[in-house]
Formats: sequence, structure tokens, C-alpha cells
Amino acid sequence: MCGVKLPLPDLMPPRAVIALLLLLALALGGCAGRAARTDGALSAEARAVAFLVREVPAWSRENGCFSCHNNGDAARALYAAKRGGFAVPAAALADTTAWVRRPSRWEHNKGDPGFSDQRLANLQFAASLLAAVESGQSSDRRALQAAARKVAAGQGEDGAWRIESQDTLGSPATYGTALATFTAWRILTEADAPEMKAAAAAAAAWLRHSPMENVPAAAVALRFSLRDSSPGSTQRRADAFARLRRAQTFDGGWGPYADTPAEAFDTALALLALAELPHEAEVAAMIRRGRAFLLAQQRADGDWAATTRPSGGESYAQRMSTTGWATMALLRTGLARAP
Repeated sequence: MCGVKLPLPDLMPPRAVIALLLLLALALGGCAGRAARTDGALSAEARAVAFLVREVPAWSRENGCFSCHNNGDAARALYAAKRGGFAVPAAALADTTAWVRRPSRWEHNKGDPGFSDQRLANLQFAASLLAAVESGQSSDRRALQAAARKVAAGQGEDGAWRIESQDTLGSPATYGTALATFTAWRILTEADAPEMKAAAAAAAAWLRHSPMENVPAAAVALRFSLRDSSPGSTQRRADAFARLRRAQTFDGGWGPYADTPAEAFDTALALLALAELPHEAEVAAMIRRGRAFLLAQQRADGDWAATTRPSGGESYAQRMSTTGWATMALLRTGLARAP
């Protein structure tokens, strides 16, 4: 067992036992070359995974409901980590997987209606279900198709998903119009249900011409253009990349706009987009600088401070979603690389 010895005293608080078991799991993952650096310290990815393993299941168990932040963005990061070879304890995702596999129950989720948006919940839970399928934690394609139908119901007449009609920029938990539409398009496409083709086509039409007025929108435009074969996709890809190149800040990150300070969420979106490009010298350099920014912003507990609009706010939901996005970006851009 790689020489790992963790004592478990008889009278140890449950949370302490869970923490020790988590450290053991991560240490074993490190033995496989995925969680630990060569100097024996946990990598940034592993520390983020450790934080999420503890926090993702805590919300539903302590509050009696499922959330867009814990069981959406944060859970998707754990599915990505598991897919990438990290030792994620089964208990960390069991509740989320069971929940997202039953779309018929999503409308009956407990919670404060004043802070709930069913369209956003459908989008987030469906995205988690897709991540569960992609990571091998679920093989229920019928559930994914049912989830896609729920997502499609939130589509606007122009083909887009406007979660917050007055805020197209969005935030880690609420996405914004461009990211919400791209996420919905992926769900509809991957569900591969005949009745979803028209909705997916309308979403694609909107994404081909959506304005790139901020960094999240440019990152989405780049990701979609790489999947699009329609006329003009090559030029749009070049334009989106140019906007991301100009918007990268002196400290390596990205803010919501080209002239604003870097934020973890916007940096994560840019990195996820750049990771899909061929790793030529310029792209690789941009990714290295972006990763360095995220690593510098990671806190001792393994998480990231919430990216809020405006900046500097306090929000548990946004902190969990920010950490989920940052973790996915680090995993995507350097899973086996020591930071």
C-alpha cells in the first residue's frame, strides 16, 4: 500500500475518519501516478479533488436537497477526476449519480423557491448526468434523453438559453447566455434523440453568430467553432482565439472583459477552450500562464475564492462552482503534470 499508514483511533469524530480515509484514497491514487507529485506533496489537482470529495455530498446530506453548485459544477469536476484516473471514493458521487439519473424527480427537489430556477437546475443536473455517462458512472441513455427533453423546454425562441435575462455575462453557477446555450447544445447533441434535433440545430445557429462581447462568450465561441463544420467556422475560431489572446492579463489569467482583473472562473473557461486547440508554442505558453494563475489563486484547503459579479463577494454556491470550474480546467490542461 505504498507505505501509507493512517491510524484510526477508536474514538475519532466521523468527519476526522472521513478525512483520513480520503487522504488514504488520494495517497493510493498518487501511487498510480495521478495524485501526488514526485516530491510526495499532493498536486493542486489532488488538493482540489480532496476538497470536492468532502463538500460535494455534504450539501444534500445536511440540507435535504440537491443543488446546482454541489451536484452540478462541483460534481462534474469529480466525474472528470474519476475519468482521469484519480481515486475518487464511491461515496463522494453516489448521491449525485442517483439523483441525476432520475430526471422525473428534479421538479420535486426541496429548497427555497426564491433562490431556485428550474431551467438552471435542469441544465446543471443534465450536465452532471452527461458527465456521469462519460466517466462510466452511468450507462442510462434513456435518462440522458429524458434530461435533454427537460433542458430543451427552457430554450428561447431565438435558440438560446437565457437563465438571467438581464445578465448575459453570467457567473460560475448561473453561466450566462453563451455558456448556458453551449452546455444545453452539448446535452441535446449527446442525448442523440430524434426529437431533439430541431432544438439542437436552433442552438447551433445561435452559437454560430452569438456576440463575443466578453471572455466567457469568446471561450464558448472557440469551443463551439472547433465542433462546427459550417462555412465561417474557421474564421470565427480565429477571431475567438485572437480575443482570448488579447484578453490574457499580465499575471496569466483572464477576467470577464479584456480590461478587467483576472478571475478564477473566467480563467478556467479560457483554459478549457485553449486545451482543445493543437498545442502549438503560443497556445502552450498561454495555457502555462493560465495554469500558473489558477495555482497561485488556489487556497490552502484546495478550493478557490468565489468569482462573483461584481467581484469580491461572498457566496458558498459561487465558491463551489468556481472550484468545480477551476478543477476541471487544471485536470483538462495538465492531469499528469506536476504543477
